[in-house]
Amino acid sequence: MSYELSGKLVAKYDEVQRTATFKTREFAVEKTDDIGGRTVTNYVKFQCVQDKTAIVDRVNIGDEIKVFFNIKGSKWEKNGVTNYITNLDAWRIEQVLKTGADKQPSADSEYMEPLDTFTASSPDAIDDLPF
Repeated sequence: MSYELSGKLVAKYDEVQRTATFKTREFAVEKTDDIGGRTVTNYVKFQCVQDKTAIVDRVNIGDEIKVFFNIKGSKWEKNGVTNYITNLDAWRIEQVLKTGADKQPSADSEYMEPLDTFTASSPDAIDDLPF
């Protein structure tokens, strides 16, 4: 199942080569919501894996973006201790266009063309995690 989140890009990290055949890259998005008249800001960290690590290159810190992602979870056991790991795996980023003096997206041109598209039949079709 695929999810999406819109917000402002606040951090981009370098690509990390985890093993000889597995690489990742992380980035963070600031998501602000008005809940009952109170502004709530959350910071959400995503990761890109393998050939998707380059999708972050086309956007800049401060850009309004829409991230398409999958939730991946795994169970990890070591020395009798069980840990659960959750990753938000981004597979596409779209840059949100700002128009007009108020910098709000217009209804007819809210998003630019996708910056990257997934080439498999579905985002769940590839599981590149080494564990």
